[in-house]
Amino acid sequence: MKVGYLRVSTGEQRPDRQIDALTPMCDEVHIETLSAIAAKRPIFDDVMDRLKPGDTLIVWDLDRAFRSTVDAILQEARLREAGIHFEIVSLRVNTAEPAGEFAYSVMAAAAQYERRMISKRTREGLAAAVKRGAVLGRKPKLSKTQIRNAQEKLASGEYDLPQIAAMYGVHPRTLSRALSPNPDK
Repeated sequence: MKVGYLRVSTGEQRPDRQIDALTPMCDEVHIETLSAIAAKRPIFDDVMDRLKPGDTLIVWDLDRAFRSTVDAILQEARLREAGIHFEIVSLRVNTAEPAGEFAYSVMAAAAQYERRMISKRTREGLAAAVKRGAVLGRKPKLSKTQIRNAQEKLASGEYDLPQIAAMYGVHPRTLSRALSPNPDK
């Protein structure tokens, strides 16, 4: 049995490219939508548990199946010990062959390096933006004027917190956080 597994990180990402590549060569294809670093990957775990000796696990690309180099190497070793073959379509790697196993180890390390570099560049870019005065995160729901007005309305005793929140179209917790002395916590 040839079993395809593919993953996308978010609902906005489209798995079409992976589906188109895996469907013609697989008996079944399983799709998971979650981050690669998620603590639990139920579909991946189910696929791994159902594979039998002689089966082949097929993935489109290395980073679509594994969290890290260590995870990739451990999972590949688990598959090999169980007599299960492993193919990476985009790289034309089949770990049933010694050359494929070696190439797989090298590529797993390169994929992890790439993920770490992307993360590093993202952090550096955000730090540079903050240094230049950019404000990160979601735009506040209430302006400083609205917060000041809400404080006055609350102090007057004429309105309670839920009524004031409704006036501004926010949840009472949102208003409560905005009114707290340290709204960042």
